[in-house]
Amino acid sequence: MVRILVTGSTDGLGRATAETLLREGHDVVVHARSTARADAVSDLTDAGADLVVADLAERDEVLAAVRTLEDGEPLDAVVHNAGVISGASIVPVNVVAPYLFTALLTSPTRHVYLSSGMHRSGSPDLDGVDWTGRTASRSYSDSKLFVTTLSAAVAARWPGVRANAVDPGWVPTKMGGAGAPDDLELGHRTQEWLATAAEATVSGGYWYHQAEQEPHPAVRDARFRDDLLRALADATGVTLPAR
Repeated sequence: MVRILVTGSTDGLGRATAETLLREGHDVVVHARSTARADAVSDLTDAGADLVVADLAERDEVLAAVRTLEDGEPLDAVVHNAGVISGASIVPVNVVAPYLFTALLTSPTRHVYLSSGMHRSGSPDLDGVDWTGRTASRSYSDSKLFVTTLSAAVAARWPGVRANAVDPGWVPTKMGGAGAPDDLELGHRTQEWLATAAEATVSGGYWYHQAEQEPHPAVRDARFRDDLLRALADATGVTLPAR
């Protein structure tokens, strides 16, 4: 049994991931943006899942969630699933929150970051990024390039941790839309496998349906990885620690 935090687990891929992991006998921590949204996972908490509530667009709430999680049973893995596709909160939710959870949660040995095929059209330009989310300074594609790069940076810096990014495909969720052509079931299997399977030993991979693919060239650029980590540390006051 593995203890896993799944962020953004009230609907879509996050809920499907949490539900499957719970059904398979794992110890799951579900996450909701607010107490009102927590009602959407009441069946999962009734079935034994733990709950953490935090608006990931608000840095203080992310830090409070970290403290709550650190005071609880140690986590083995985090599936960084939560994301938004538009608005000023793109960077805080899609990039800053995963960075803070990664840097501050001390026990996980596996991190799985939700990317997107759209990361390939992102720009590896860190100038003028508003990490606070007060302004809409970057696109969804940019944010997914950043979080995919974060995954590769964690893998490079932490040899004892398995960090991977996943493109779940264009699946029929609230974000993807009802007409999305990809398979919803396949859209969450890779995350579950990377978070729990003994044979999932790769770190630094970019995955689509349990097959490795080549990401945007910037993800493999050590200088860009270092620049991203430096920018996030400067913006948050939290440095990715040595392990």
